[in-house]
Amino acid sequence: MSDTINSEIRFNIELDKNRVPEKLTWSAQDGGVQAEEAKAIMLSIWDSKAKETMRIDLWTKDMPVDEMKIFFHQTLVAMSDTFKRATDDEKMSDTMKDFCDYFAEKLELTK
Repeated sequence: MSDTINSEIRFNIELDKNRVPEKLTWSAQDGGVQAEEAKAIMLSIWDSKAKETMRIDLWTKDMPVDEMKIFFHQTLVAMSDTFKRATDDEKMSDTMKDFCDYFAEKLELTK
């Protein structure tokens, strides 16, 4: 008998006639999330055979540009934290965070 547990995360994308996302929802039963609305999704999947990243980047047509800038900034900050945890490379993580600060400054996200 196997001791593994399966967990599922679902994304539902409603498209207009031109296949542009109009509505994004996601569910993660283990996390208590059921059909929560989102304006954008960025998903990266590592293909170890090809040694390359596959990506899915979607956003609704009503995603405001100012929110997209914040979304990108927060994603970059989270990536630097994940990089630190995954590699224990504090020096590069700090360099990435410096870029995040620069990014926020140039987009005038910090006030």
